[in-house]
Amino acid sequence: MIRPHLSILLLSTSLLVMSAPAQAVEPLIFNCVRAEQQYTETYELRIDPAVKGKKAKVFVDDRDLDRADEMGRQVVKSVVISKDAALISVQAQFLPERFDDIQYGPGVVTTLINIQLLTGRLSKTETIQGGILSATLGDGTRTYQEQCTLLKRGSPQ
Repeated sequence: MIRPHLSILLLSTSLLVMSAPAQAVEPLIFNCVRAEQQYTETYELRIDPAVKGKKAKVFVDDRDLDRADEMGRQVVKSVVISKDAALISVQAQFLPERFDDIQYGPGVVTTLINIQLLTGRLSKTETIQGGILSATLGDGTRTYQEQCTLLKRGSPQ
């Protein structure tokens, strides 16, 4: 079931994809700040657009968001860059796990990130379905706001 605010975000993402000019070639590098209650974290976000048949890549503090291990896998599904915004879609799938003698089923987290390039405003929408996160945070969709500063548009790596 898609929640109303998520369907609006998906529709606006689709419209941006269809109307976006040619994608930028240079990586975008941001310094971002995540603040929640008394917790603040600063991190670097780098977006390497798709070039010559290679898929786009996204890195947080030099960690590739496309990754897999014994706990599950995370995949950057799409990256769209226009002159005004960068949109990123990520899906993480978690295998069943046992923690503190409690068995949790598999889970999926879908994340949509929208960064306004002029203001640096980052909106992140996460939808949790199943798994240990569902048990601790609850199934559903949450939206977060962060602030980023575009550091540079460098040359491809």
